Amino acid sequence: MTDSDPLCRSSWGNGTTRAGTARADTALPGTVQPDTALPDAVLVAASLDEPERFAVLFDRHAPTIHQYVARRLGRDAADDVTAETFLTAFRIRARYDSGLAGVRPWLHGIAAKLISRHRREEVKALKLLARTGRDPVAETWTDSADDRVTAQAASRPLAKALAALSEGDRHALLLFAWADFSYQEIAEALDIPVGTVRSRLNRARRKLRVTAGPYSPFGESDEIAGTAGAAVPPLEPHVSEGDPA
Repeated sequence: MTDSDPLCRSSWGNGTTRAGTARADTALPGTVQPDTALPDAVLVAASLDEPERFAVLFDRHAPTIHQYVARRLGRDAADDVTAETFLTAFRIRARYDSGLAGVRPWLHGIAAKLISRHRREEVKALKLLARTGRDPVAETWTDSADDRVTAQAASRPLAKALAALSEGDRHALLLFAWADFSYQEIAEALDIPVGTVRSRLNRARRKLRVTAGPYSPFGESDEIAGTAGAAVPPLEPHVSEGDPA
């Protein structure tokens, strides 16, 4: 990206915005609001005519995307994947469905596809952590002391269990645990039915209990502490819902 690119930034976490003084007269007739106060869907639509307004979406969501990708691939890869996520979103913004749950699932879905290109690297890093207890990716799992999921994840048994999951199950589980997504948001991010989300999460729970044992984030009460303290619903009977993964 160049300095003239509306998505160009010097850091991922400062939360500042260059486009916050732009006006929304065309997006919200009869009102005048700074872009920083506008809903995501309005900004996506407005950016079709004024591309620079997409920069506000970058400011809002890039830190979260970067943190999620860093937990899975490490910080170095996260820089590239985050940049490519927003460049891709910018290119296809005309296809964004404003009827979805929000921009976050859309962005995480793009990021998930890019993460899939690094599937071998992710599994290799997890297996290395499982064998040695040390890996650069694990450092990104413990940034927040009060995040019990990331603290538990930095364990050798759980790393081994995560590596053993299929790519689809791992995407669903980590969107739930690390992005704090609802079933509906996971479905939209991965472009799969909600029933398939349930199937993947149920399967992941079972496999993690078997492989990770007491280190599994799923205890007897089927609860998992996410970034917002969300609890996993009770384990449901396994149904395939047409999910071959």
